Amino acid sequence: MIRHVAVIDIGKTNAKVALVDLERTAETALRRTANAVIADGPYPHHDVERLWTFILDSLADINHEQRVDAISITTHGATAALVDAQGGLALPVIDYEFAGIDELTQDYETIRPLFAETGTPRLPAGLNIGAQLFFQQKRFPAEFAKVTAIQMYPQYWALRLTGVAANEVTSLGCHTDLWNPWRADYSSMVDRMDWRRLMAPVRPAKDRLGPILPLIAQRTGLDPQTPVFCGLHDSNASLLPHLLSDRPPFSVVSTGTWVVSMAVAGRTVELDPARDTLVNVNALGDPVPSARFMGGREFSMLTDGQPQEWLDDDVAAVLARKALLLPSTQQGSGPFPHRAAQWVNAEALPPGQRFVAISFYLALMTATCLELIGGNGPTTVEGPFAQNRLFIRMLAAATGRPVTASETSTGTSIGAALLASDGTVGMSKEERTEPPAERGWEGYVRAWQQAVRT
Repeated sequence: MIRHVAVIDIGKTNAKVALVDLERTAETALRRTANAVIADGPYPHHDVERLWTFILDSLADINHEQRVDAISITTHGATAALVDAQGGLALPVIDYEFAGIDELTQDYETIRPLFAETGTPRLPAGLNIGAQLFFQQKRFPAEFAKVTAIQMYPQYWALRLTGVAANEVTSLGCHTDLWNPWRADYSSMVDRMDWRRLMAPVRPAKDRLGPILPLIAQRTGLDPQTPVFCGLHDSNASLLPHLLSDRPPFSVVSTGTWVVSMAVAGRTVELDPARDTLVNVNALGDPVPSARFMGGREFSMLTDGQPQEWLDDDVAAVLARKALLLPSTQQGSGPFPHRAAQWVNAEALPPGQRFVAISFYLALMTATCLELIGGNGPTTVEGPFAQNRLFIRMLAAATGRPVTASETSTGTSIGAALLASDGTVGMSKEERTEPPAERGWEGYVRAWQQAVRT
């Protein structure tokens, strides 16, 4: 019986290994490290060897405290590994923020599929994996010729653990240009570029790819028969527990470096690719209208070195003054990708009030994303922003619907661990926050929305 699942959770900013107790649906151990990008070499790339050492050390450490019964994997999207015949990398795992990929934008535009086919908007740098592959093939043809398998990032780590090559739909369907979510097959571009023959076999996220390799067992002390599950994209890992337990319609907001909003059985709307809406594919293989912005990155930029304490008086002052932060702190993505951030009514704003206004801004951006994808019913917030009461309350005010904050420190780990479960789940959540009754909140929302429109 599988009870304790070690989850390898590679986020864009931090990498984690968490132990999840499936009986309690809770994390019982956590190891964390920064996920830094290496600037040298052919292009900026992920330090996979340092991450690999961290993963193995963490597995050994956690297993010493509590037996690990299984391993599951979740990672950020927009990342692929080009594997050679020896199982190594033909080229480094490119950082999706590398702007050099845009050098080939005009050529790439001629071969990428339409939004109607893939649900993928055209995004800058390497946020479309198809653009990464196109860049690597054109700029490094000799190295690309050595590729024998193209793998999404979660399955690359599964390969290193098991020796089994695979792919999976949540990462393939995550704004890649590679996947047609309506046909559940690769896009026309994959065949146009002759990449289908290189794509590792597609396996369900819940598939056991195999036991760990003998060398992994020796290195970590894990049982040699420890199973490794195929794994999935991190935002979809946050969504999975709710697919298994919540009654639609509902929305889930997964927060981290990216704030990703996903609507399940929401209102029918026409998605606007120019505003960073897209179609994700969930762990069950179904299309999910989604929208996102780089909210975690914005929060870090806006609060760097600044106090994060606030009082109720700060909230009242910001609401009364209507101190507004308008989009966007991070340009190039999100619902307002080409706007520059602007403060309104914010002269000499004290630190506590500034933090309140920043939290409100992030909530209003999230509410905008939910509106764009037809979000309906209650909203659950996963990840770091779930601990921000200002964010939760303003999101309820802006959507006019209840918001629930997840108690887990990272919903991605719980969701990834559930791949090893029997499919039943009992999620623990905090008390629901209803839309505030005080008129000051509604007036603030209207003021922000009006300022954005004008």
